[in-house]
Amino acid sequence: MTVNKTLLLCSCDKTQSFDPKLLQMVANAEQVIAVDQLCGSDLRVAAEHLGATNEVLIACGQQAALFERLAEDVEAEVQHSAPMNAIDIRDRAGWSSSKAKPKRVHAKQAALVAAAQLPAPMVPLKSIVSNGVCCIVGPTEQAIRMAELVQDELGVTCIVSDSGPIKLPSAGYDMAKGQLIGAKGALGCFDLEFSNLQTMSLSGRGELGFGSVKATARSECDIFIDLRGGEPAFPSHKKRNGYFWADPAKNGELERIALTAKDRVGEFEKSVYFKVESSLCAHSRAKKTGCTRCLDVCPTEAIFSAGDFVQIDSNICAGCGSCAAVCPTSAVTMNETPFEAITKAMSVMAKTYQEHAGEIPRLVIHTLVEGADAISNLARYGEGLADDLIPLGLEHIDRIGHAEILAAFGAGYAEVLLLADNEIDRQAVTSEVELAQAMLKGTGKETSRIRIITANELSDAALNTGRVSNPVLLVGGRRDITRVTVAAMAGNIEAPIPLPVGAPYGAVQIDADKCTLCLACVSLCPTGALGDHPDRPEVQFTENACVQCGVCETTCPETAISLLPQLELSKDALSARPLHGEDPFECISCGVPFGVGSTINKIVEKLENKHWMFTNADNVQLVKMCDDCRVKAQYHGENSPMAMGERPRVRTSDDYLDS
Repeated sequence: MTVNKTLLLCSCDKTQSFDPKLLQMVANAEQVIAVDQLCGSDLRVAAEHLGATNEVLIACGQQAALFERLAEDVEAEVQHSAPMNAIDIRDRAGWSSSKAKPKRVHAKQAALVAAAQLPAPMVPLKSIVSNGVCCIVGPTEQAIRMAELVQDELGVTCIVSDSGPIKLPSAGYDMAKGQLIGAKGALGCFDLEFSNLQTMSLSGRGELGFGSVKATARSECDIFIDLRGGEPAFPSHKKRNGYFWADPAKNGELERIALTAKDRVGEFEKSVYFKVESSLCAHSRAKKTGCTRCLDVCPTEAIFSAGDFVQIDSNICAGCGSCAAVCPTSAVTMNETPFEAITKAMSVMAKTYQEHAGEIPRLVIHTLVEGADAISNLARYGEGLADDLIPLGLEHIDRIGHAEILAAFGAGYAEVLLLADNEIDRQAVTSEVELAQAMLKGTGKETSRIRIITANELSDAALNTGRVSNPVLLVGGRRDITRVTVAAMAGNIEAPIPLPVGAPYGAVQIDADKCTLCLACVSLCPTGALGDHPDRPEVQFTENACVQCGVCETTCPETAISLLPQLELSKDALSARPLHGEDPFECISCGVPFGVGSTINKIVEKLENKHWMFTNADNVQLVKMCDDCRVKAQYHGENSPMAMGERPRVRTSDDYLDS
């Protein structure tokens, strides 16, 4: 169904220029209206079109909330309002440097508007119920203070860690004494563990005291307020919904937490950010640990081992996407920012910019809150983003891995910059940036084309210009696009590109002197990179399928396997090749090949005339026989203790009729 669209443009009091016809075309709008003060003297224009039937796209991000309220007012007045979306083209493009070229600016605005037309991914939701059961842990004085702030809305239990002054018991909250030794869960499902727990004795006269000591005790709650002042109970505690940590000595902290905690009561909808395909996971096989990349990078510890694969607790997951960025098999993918949606946005913006500017753009990836604020501040108070620097906003910068970075080069960007909000974000993406840089270096390109920057570096000039390769078709999974992009950049380079330790690409090496061709590695390889030969003892290897999980290395009983991180770009990586093999041993009785020649010979060498059962006997010949011949020899041999008489002839119906 075709939906008519109206595009509303604002020059922001004539401080920015744009090309209305170009923006109308890329927005696929039926009409375009340009004014100077859409949020001020021209507000009636917005109200008029919000009351019409066309879908409305407003090119103003700063006043999006104002236009949303206006749409609600219009709907109440005329009983309907048009669907409305807002997009910022001013801070991200219009307010550029005074030296900016209008053609570049307009092309950049067009790129942003074109990307905004892409459909948003559907994110499934789950319900979380919080009944307001709150546990406050910390020193007595601060815990009681907090309890009195929230007791009207929450059901509070204070677990104090000292013997502070308690004047009178309160009916508004419960008291106990103990030490927190463990915590897990999130909003609506916290599970806390305490040691030396003592509940308060409420009866009697005189000084208040606590009852008998319980060595350990558990408690469940919906909201967890931690006032201990030491290390938070959870890593990345700011991302743990329902958990509040504060330094009780800091002014205003208790009041700030109380205001937020009181709102955590009721039924909430939480996005299920991820999707796990267990059959693709290379975490473990037969209790042999393999890939642990997602477990290593998850900042909230929402991921845990479930045997041969991993599982993610959707209550804890904050949707940063770091697991999907490092998963080598795409067993973990994101619902909110899927790889396909990111690469599509990159491709559309690069293509639109190049078509209308005739030049190669650069890309900066930033967060939608702090990163977007940094860009807005630079636009208002500084020179603004460069006219060739296209911004791509995501909820979390952790979502970017080497595949997304290389996809940007495949889309035609000259540089990829990652704007880190803080040192934690910088550390989260460093390993993936280093992996992408290693691939660039292997193709002879400048590693400075990929950089992690701060807000102060947003206005820095480009270090590199011009595309690194011809644009490639961004179709397929993360590994497919990575391989195609690097191959396009490499040109005629045929040698494998060396990669850092832990890279999800590489080869498997087998020490032929140690390998017994037991094929344990083949049976447990989770991706099918290792295989066997149907007719002879041989290990075969398909490098393109190898994710360097290490299951084969940990499985090998002879420690004959080692991993070699590299990216093989030749066609040889796409097909199976022999790693190690031998001719089979031929049965000395029937000539049928069986077993491994070297293994049979080693067994014979170790047993013949060295073991009492194989001394001055023909038993050693049994080792050289196939299964069928060995059984026949054991049961029908002349000196066999299990020898039987001549096998009787099978009687038929004729035998009975003739008798």
